Amino acid sequence: MAEIRSPLPGIFYRRPAPDLPPFKEVGDAVAVDDVIGLVEVMKSFIEIKADTAGTVVRFVTESEDAVMAGDVLVELEG
Repeated sequence: MAEIRSPLPGIFYRRPAPDLPPFKEVGDAVAVDDVIGLVEVMKSFIEIKADTAGTVVRFVTESEDAVMAGDVLVELEG
């Protein structure tokens, strides 16, 4: 099982905007460099990209949750 972790502290978002669909859902395929979410730090939004390929098994962190650097955001299988 691979994990995608937050590189920095902030607020995690699964959508690019409130009225748009999530970047990825459980069961979706993920390629290296796919954006899986955003972390907001001081009004700046940083794209979180996958560093490994796989399938989304679950989101450990929900949208709008506060995260610290190193927190697991997503688990991938594959």
